[in-house]
Amino acid sequence: MLLRLEPRGEASRAMIWLTPVLSILLTLTFGAILFAALGFDPLRALAAYFIRPVSTLYGLGELALKATPLAMIGVGLALGFRANVWNIGAEGQFTMGAICGGGVALIFHDTEGFWVLPLMALAGIAGGMAYGAIPALLRTRFNANEILTSLMLTYVATLFLSYLVHGPWRDPKGLNFPETRMFNASAQLPGLLDGTRFNLGAIVALLVVAAGWLLLARGFIGYQIKVVGQAPKAAAFAGFDQNRIVWFSFLVGGGLAGLAGLIEVAGAIGQLHPRISPGYGFTAIIVAFLGRLHPVGILAAALMIALSYLGGEAAQIEMRLPLAITGVFQGVLLFFLLGTDVLIRYRVRFGRPATSRGG
Repeated sequence: MLLRLEPRGEASRAMIWLTPVLSILLTLTFGAILFAALGFDPLRALAAYFIRPVSTLYGLGELALKATPLAMIGVGLALGFRANVWNIGAEGQFTMGAICGGGVALIFHDTEGFWVLPLMALAGIAGGMAYGAIPALLRTRFNANEILTSLMLTYVATLFLSYLVHGPWRDPKGLNFPETRMFNASAQLPGLLDGTRFNLGAIVALLVVAAGWLLLARGFIGYQIKVVGQAPKAAAFAGFDQNRIVWFSFLVGGGLAGLAGLIEVAGAIGQLHPRISPGYGFTAIIVAFLGRLHPVGILAAALMIALSYLGGEAAQIEMRLPLAITGVFQGVLLFFLLGTDVLIRYRVRFGRPATSRGG
């Protein structure tokens, strides 16, 4: 029996927004089945994974802390994805932003001043933008595939960070651990809620979401991004420069990823070490599509995915499950999202399509 997909026509706008909710529900159902198969009470396990981590004020602060980089990177990636510019290297841009911003903190380690943190932020943005400019140049000048180039550059950035913290930037008083010295108080983000790690970075993330919404809803460049992504021929006829959109997407996406990297090391970590990210740059791709490439949707998706990080840590401590359960939930969520997306655009048919015969 032949299985085929038959186009439905234009997908319902309501279903486009409902499928992420359905994907989350299906993921929860899968999680219950998985926990039961592992010998745990499904309801107790799901409560430990999704409810207990945010049942305290400290837990809510941790949720905001982990959602901050996901939301910022997701908004930056969404701008490019809307224009069919596939920046898959946000993890590398995140790392390079952390390196550049952290480098400023180390240079001015013995200096106190309100200007140190803004200078670090500018360095982080510049580092991310410069790293994003490499695949943009290769795409516009040599027509190189930006998926491959941006992805491969991620590993270069990670190895560069490892070299720095194992070598010239290693703390001489750090007992030979691969890490820099701790940033001084002027180079760390101020906390906003006593008893938690909630800091100024969360406010910056909200401003980024608002700016992304204004750009897409009211900005002319946002209109160009939509047209280039949905109707490239119409965009060319209207005189929209596709190469300009490629550069804009990579520079903005890289700059936001770099700023997120700086916020991570100047806030939650307070120094540089080889593993400053649990994969935020890659996970933000799921966040962007789960949020339907809309800044407000991305914020909600970032909170959901951040909860999966916290739940994975809680399940590891309370139920002795491997931390890899976080990756399982994120992967299954993406699988269900892609599957429901297919089903709202295509009907599943069995058998061979009918063929018309000439008279």
